[in-house]
Amino acid sequence: MHILIADDESIIRTGVRRTLQQAYPNLFVHLAASADEAARILAEQPIDIVLTDILMPGTDGLEFMRLSRRKYPAIKWIVISAHSEFAYAQKAMQLGAKDYLLKPIGKKRLLELIAELASEVAEERSAMEEGKLLRSSQKYMREGIFQRLASGQDIGQLDINSLKERYPSFHLVMVRLEPGARDAGLEHFVVDNVFGELLDKQDGFVVSYDRNTLIGVAAIESEEAFGVLLANLRGYLGRYLKIPFHIARSEKNIEIRDVPEMVRKLSRSMSEMAEERDGASAVKVKGGSDNKAIEMALQYIGAHFREESLSLERIAAVVYLNPVYFSQLFKQKTGQGFKDYLIGLRLEEARQLLRESDLKLAEITERIGYQDMRHFTQVFRKRCQMTPTEYRQDKKKTLNT
Repeated sequence: MHILIADDESIIRTGVRRTLQQAYPNLFVHLAASADEAARILAEQPIDIVLTDILMPGTDGLEFMRLSRRKYPAIKWIVISAHSEFAYAQKAMQLGAKDYLLKPIGKKRLLELIAELASEVAEERSAMEEGKLLRSSQKYMREGIFQRLASGQDIGQLDINSLKERYPSFHLVMVRLEPGARDAGLEHFVVDNVFGELLDKQDGFVVSYDRNTLIGVAAIESEEAFGVLLANLRGYLGRYLKIPFHIARSEKNIEIRDVPEMVRKLSRSMSEMAEERDGASAVKVKGGSDNKAIEMALQYIGAHFREESLSLERIAAVVYLNPVYFSQLFKQKTGQGFKDYLIGLRLEEARQLLRESDLKLAEITERIGYQDMRHFTQVFRKRCQMTPTEYRQDKKKTLNT
């Protein structure tokens, strides 16, 4: 059995491994100091159980767990944390964690839990129905054939009729992560899971083309529905990815044998987009396309500023711009940085709610996109030179005089 321990504290990782190997010498125990390392190990090893810390650099443990469940549904999860907050434990259980262990981890409880989960793993393996295995094999065979086809490799005697029958018409969507100094391993993992989750609902699938590129097959007849899929994809990737990314799409196609040429066209399109973007970043361009991009961004922000997940990366993805270039352009065109502009919108909404409603401060905090009421109060005081409660009381006095 294979167990993965994901924790940024070396003493925790090695301590848990020592405890497990002393009790179960035949265990294979893998260690990761971040979600990035953990994602690589999941892709390379047949992991059965994951123990993950919540607070890790980059993607936290709960988000890593949420993103992993679609691709690795059989894995058993144990969440470990130095924090006893009920909200953490509740979210962990909602995501399917088997338990929530507080640091320092008690050896007795840890070993009991591993024994329970090892028994579950063994039972599930032996109880697997042949039909499930067959369906799984068919799925991987279909995706494997498509991957070879997209890469221009010889498919030999492999039968593509099942692909033709299942996808009489389809779109291709290419997602490319911008290569750079940062390892794209975790981001590739995120795209695979987020895009795959969206395509699962449409009887589609996603495959890896290379270390920076993934290709999705979307079996959607309606252009409107396909547009919704693309918008959702940009929004989610803008929220989760930490590096720039780009999306290209094909027209609807009905011939599966055209896939290699379609992929080549999408790849060329990506390269041309990169050249244009790099040229735009090198000099300050005062063109209509930039003005249009900022106009679209302002409309999108106006519609979504109450959402806590709204980020610069998400907006940049919506208007097809590199986040760094978009940030510079936004400030150049509006005279404000994105963060300051967003805070301004949220606080204007908050002032209106404080003046015109009897909503509690916690409700107002949530309505304008903040989770933490204390943080909202600090931001409000810094901008308005008074607390939200003082502002409400002051406005009531003004109305009564």
